[in-house]
Parts: sequence; structure tokens; C-alpha cells
Amino acid sequence: MLSSSLAGSLQRRGVHYGWIVVAVTFLTMLVTAGAVGAPGVFIVPLQREFGWDTGEISSALAIRLALFGLLGPFAAAFMNRFGVRRMVLIALGIVTTGLLASLGMSKIWHLVLLWGVVVGIGTGLTAMVLGATVATRWFSERRGLVVGLLSASSATGQLVFLPLLATLTERFGWRMSLGLTCGGLLLAVAAVLLLMRDRPAELGLPPYGDKDVAPAPATPGGLGELIVAPLRILAEAARTGTFWVLFGTFFICGASTNGLIQTHFIALCGDYSMAAVGAAGILAMMGLFDLFGTVGSGWLSDRYDNRWLLFWYYGLRGLSLLYLPFSDFTFYGLSLFAVFYGLDWLATVPPTVRLVADRFGRERANVVFGWIFAGHQLGAAAAAFGAGLTRSAYSTYLPAFFAAGVLCLIAAALALTIGKSGAHPEPSPASA
Repeated sequence: MLSSSLAGSLQRRGVHYGWIVVAVTFLTMLVTAGAVGAPGVFIVPLQREFGWDTGEISSALAIRLALFGLLGPFAAAFMNRFGVRRMVLIALGIVTTGLLASLGMSKIWHLVLLWGVVVGIGTGLTAMVLGATVATRWFSERRGLVVGLLSASSATGQLVFLPLLATLTERFGWRMSLGLTCGGLLLAVAAVLLLMRDRPAELGLPPYGDKDVAPAPATPGGLGELIVAPLRILAEAARTGTFWVLFGTFFICGASTNGLIQTHFIALCGDYSMAAVGAAGILAMMGLFDLFGTVGSGWLSDRYDNRWLLFWYYGLRGLSLLYLPFSDFTFYGLSLFAVFYGLDWLATVPPTVRLVADRFGRERANVVFGWIFAGHQLGAAAAAFGAGLTRSAYSTYLPAFFAAGVLCLIAAALALTIGKSGAHPEPSPASA
């Protein structure tokens, strides 16, 4: 198998195969996130072609975002039972099928079924827990950095491709953009087939930073246990205040990113006479700065108190959202917003994953984070639907953006209520 020979070659050069797994996961999350973010470009074209209003389109996108999060804990259990490689291939197949079928849609229920339910299920089978699973299985050291890289791939995929998709949509229609997205998904399928492995033990390797090969733990056998296990872990985690603080702050994180900016920013700029391509360019700028911000956040989360990192991230994001309505939607004003907001887009993920792993343990971390990420996506769904409803009812998005800014300031304060010590204390900077 290609992965076995490549692992041996890399080991002789002192390179751990975990970095290849990270690269494949980065590509997978990049193109999957692009598929999740693409509909933000299509809101106005769909309105023009089919006469659907913003609220109707937003309802489908809200369903997709909710399923994307709610399936996360079960996706983690399925990965533990059936393997990361198999579940990623199934997920990519479902998403690609849903998008290809939507090329012929003509009714609003087609949109709800394909972009809401089918794409929601497909993306939910990996979601953000894929990055958390890879980081905790393959890395003992540099875990925060890996989570930062993989989190950045998600936001970058949602944002950086948007100018290209917007240009294609403007010149050739939304179906051409959707076809390009499907091509990226098929490229990820090929990479996963050739290079992805489930655990380092399959290649006779220890996790990066360890000396001993860690055998795979026992996994639940039946379908019933696969469904019950995440619920049992939820019941245990829900007895702690840390879980609810992280769940609540991540709810606000989703409401102020995926649900609001990713879904409605282009349409918001259109209200102020900015073309979709220009607005998508601003989003791409956010994606580039997010790449630096989230990777940097991963580096910081290996070294500093993650509670204070969350305090600063949520606080600065809240201030940037409160500033946005006063930017006058000029290129200079929006560029300033893109820099500060982009640096903070998903910077909250590495410290959140680190806190989860430290408080709840390595083997349960991906399931617990899956439940916390469900809060993220419920917040995203609420904001996607609520902002669309606000636009339809009041002909403006601004109340939704003000509300998101205030919520972020509340999240900043909540982050400091997490207890300083947990069952799994954080390593010192020297060991990171």
C-alpha cells in the first residue's frame, strides 16, 4: 500500500507520517468547507432564477448547518468504530451526490432536501470532529498547532474559494460554480483513498511525540451501542460546568461566523451596492487572515492559558462586529474589518479543543467536542435563519449583526468562568 511505503521512507528521513495524514485531512476539510460555504454566493442568483425569498433559502441553509453540528458526536463514534478513512469517503460521496443532484432542482423543497438534508448529513459525518480526531490520535506534541492548521483549512475553504465561485456564477451561472465544487470533492476522495490511515499503530508508529505504539482501544460492536455511547458521554460531560460554558460560547461562535458572516455577508454588502465579486473578495481576505490567526492560535494554545485566549478572541470579535455597521461599507472600511475579524474567525477552535482534551481525556475528546461543536452549529443555524428573517421583515441585516457583537462580549466573560485546573492538567510550555 502506498501509505506503508511512504511512511517507511519518511521515517528514515525523520518525518512522522502524521504530517501526511494532516495534509490529506487539510485538503478534505478545505473542499468540504468550500461546499458548505458556496451557497452564500448563490442566494441572490437563486432569488432571481426561482423567485424564492431570503427567508426560504435561509431555512434550507439553517437545516444544513444544524445537521452539520448535530451529527458530529455520532460521527466521532462512527470514526471510532468504522475508521476515519471509511467515514470520510462515505461523507464525501454523500455531499457530492447531493450537490450533483441539485443541478436540476426547480422547487424550494428540492433545495431543502438536497442542500439542507443531504449535504447537511454528508458534511455532518465528518464536521469539525475530523480535525479533532486526527489531532488527538496522531499527535501528543504539537496537538494545538495541528488543530489550528485543520481549523484554518475549514474557514479558508469557506472563504478563499468564494471570489472564484462568485466570478463563475456571475459569468456562467451558479451551476458552473457547483460543478467546480464537486470536482474539488472528487480530488479529496482520491487523496483519502491513497494516503489516509486511521491510526499510527496501523503503520507501526507511535503518535508524534510518544515513544510507544498505542494499540487501538476496544470499540463498541453493535449499532445500538454506537448510538448510545455518544449519549452516555454527553450525560457524563453535561454534569460539569466546563461543558456548558464551552457549549454556550461555541453556540455564540457559530452564530457570529458560519451562520451570519459566511451565509449573509455577500447579501449584506449587496444592500449597500457592493457587487458579489467584491464582497466575496473581502471574505477571501478574511480567509487568508484566518489562516494566520487560527494557526497562530494553535501555537498559543500549546503554551498559554486557553481560558484567557478565548476571552481575547471573543472580545475582539464582538468589537469588530459592532464596528461593521459603521464601516460605511467602503473598501477601506471593510478591509479593516476583514483583517481584525479574519484573524479571529476560527481562532477559538484550538483552545476549545485543548480544554476539551485536558478536561475530558484523549479517547473521549472527539465525542465531547462533537457535542460542543453541535452547539456551534445550532448557533450558526439560528443566526442563518434569524438574519434571513430579519432581512425579509425589516429590509436590513443590521440588528442581527449588532446582536452577534453583544453575544460575543458575553462569551468573552463566560470563558473566564472555566475552572483553572481539570482532570487532565495542561502540559507545561517546555513539553509542548
